[in-house]
Amino acid sequence: MSETLTRRQLVVLITALMATGIGQSLVFAILAPLGREVDLAEVQITSIIALSALVFAVASPYWGRLSDKIGRKPVILIGLIGYTVGTLLFTSVFMAGLTGVLSGLTLYGVALLARCSQSMVMSATSPSTTAYAADSTSTRQRTAAMAKLGTANSLGMILGPAVSGALATLGLLAPLYFAGALAAAAALLVWRALPAIPAPQRLNHERPRRMKFLDPRIRRFALTAIALFTGFSAIQQTLGFQLQDQLALSGVKTAQYTGAALMVSAVFTFVVQITVMQRLKLPPHIFVRTGLGFMALGSLLIAGFANFTMLAAGMALLGTGLGLCMPAITAGASIAVTSEEQGGAAGVISACPAVGFVSGPVIGGLLYPLAPFGPALFSAVVFSTTVAFLYGTAKR
Repeated sequence: MSETLTRRQLVVLITALMATGIGQSLVFAILAPLGREVDLAEVQITSIIALSALVFAVASPYWGRLSDKIGRKPVILIGLIGYTVGTLLFTSVFMAGLTGVLSGLTLYGVALLARCSQSMVMSATSPSTTAYAADSTSTRQRTAAMAKLGTANSLGMILGPAVSGALATLGLLAPLYFAGALAAAAALLVWRALPAIPAPQRLNHERPRRMKFLDPRIRRFALTAIALFTGFSAIQQTLGFQLQDQLALSGVKTAQYTGAALMVSAVFTFVVQITVMQRLKLPPHIFVRTGLGFMALGSLLIAGFANFTMLAAGMALLGTGLGLCMPAITAGASIAVTSEEQGGAAGVISACPAVGFVSGPVIGGLLYPLAPFGPALFSAVVFSTTVAFLYGTAKR
């Protein structure tokens, strides 16, 4: 097995992750105003994200183990092709809603089914891509390699809102059709340009061992990632509502402002990953604790924002925290397990953000009608509590 991730392999892996990152950020920027256009309630809109995230969380470890068995490249392709088809289905449902073909609970149910089906298959891309990189790097290179992969998602989160803002002038569905086309192009690139590497060799052809979320070796990393994205998603999925209501924006303007706020966060994540995470050689737990501190401060700023500048400052702190936390969490879990378990560990860690997106958007959607600042305050509590948990459970 190679221990060097070549530039060609890295570029293809980054492109695959960036395509899904752009698609996801497009959905996050568009869904709030789009849902209101078809008369869905806030909690219905956020629950579409939450329930589809639950499906993602359940399916992701399976795809990671499958990549241990049949190889990484086929599973990456399954994820990208599934994302393409699922995006087209999801967009078509909302087209039916905008034209009056579907409405009310029927529209909600069909949209939920389409999004959950998409999530089930698209969850294959992230763990198999992460495991591919882990197969090709040494333990000393692992944190830097995961940070490089993290830049792919960050770039997607930067470009996605920018694209959504530009394409939203053509209609709220235009960005989603673009996301489907981009995923298809990424699948073609992976098929043509990514070298296949064999699945890890096992004695007696044993099946990949099922990796559990509470496996003692990765438990603290998994729980931290779940908490991190519970807090982050509570803010992210109610951001469009806050902007539209506080600044009295139209649906298109809401998509553009939401996209801009998410882009600020992603820019700071990207900068941290290409500077701090590439140059500082610190233990993962130092990065994680520091990152959570930044996110708690950012949440407090967002809770009391009076203008877009103040909101952008809070989003910048959130992005900085994400940039510090996620590469360290991924690398820490990868280092903790054997080479034969890389797919399983990657599957668990890839599922953790989705687990956070199960509860975070629902809690945010329930708190927002009671108090617009409620989701951000909830997130600040989650981040602070997680830091306390990490200090309290640290090995002496």
